[in-house]
Amino acid sequence: MPDVLDIEAPAAAIATVNGVALHEPGERLSPDALRQRACTELLRQEATRRGLTGTTEHAIESLLEQALVVPEPTEAACRRIFDANPARFARGERLRLRHVLVAVTEGIDVNALRKRAEALLLELRCADPDSDVFRTLAKRWSNCPTGADGGDLGWVTRDDCVSEFAREVFGQQTVGILPRLVHSRFGFHIVEVSQRETGVQAGFEEVERSIAATLRQQAWANALRQYLQLLAGQSRIDGVDLQAADSPLVQ
Repeated sequence: MPDVLDIEAPAAAIATVNGVALHEPGERLSPDALRQRACTELLRQEATRRGLTGTTEHAIESLLEQALVVPEPTEAACRRIFDANPARFARGERLRLRHVLVAVTEGIDVNALRKRAEALLLELRCADPDSDVFRTLAKRWSNCPTGADGGDLGWVTRDDCVSEFAREVFGQQTVGILPRLVHSRFGFHIVEVSQRETGVQAGFEEVERSIAATLRQQAWANALRQYLQLLAGQSRIDGVDLQAADSPLVQ
């Protein structure tokens, strides 16, 4: 997420946490960037209160090690995930994909960008299935080099994709244009799956550690959100809405 966007804030509005300014007068920040600074400042102040020293990053890391209670995933919890999502753990699954990438770049209004991507998605889902509007729109709008070829990614495996993209498109059954945008580190993707080749089902023992790692990360993220809510409730916060979205620190 870019730290500074072309969004003009009122000159007199300085966001603060317990009286500490989060930005310079006139500095223009996206809402997400402002929330991230507020969350970081909440943690920094609490680390200081506890007498934790070192760099800000080190002090916050020490604070979270002390403050967050993260339960270890049980075998039963891992098995429930495995049994409920068998296709997700298939080896060798391949998909034939096309996509339109609406890229997030520095200086872009992300909310406006999302709305544009959602409008393109709606247009494609409502298009005549016998036409090839997807190819036309990919050539016109996609920020990926594949746009010149109508967005064609060819046959891909999980290993060919960044993890957040793979989670959304693999291990499913949908063929055609996916009903929701796929959000990755590169931006918003409109994805069409033309073919799926299922892989070989992995055994539980092969993937248990991977499932446990995912559950552990989810539990840590939930614990951090709750802790930030606790600190925010004990603090005076002006000029930033921490309830508008999950903490950017854990997205």
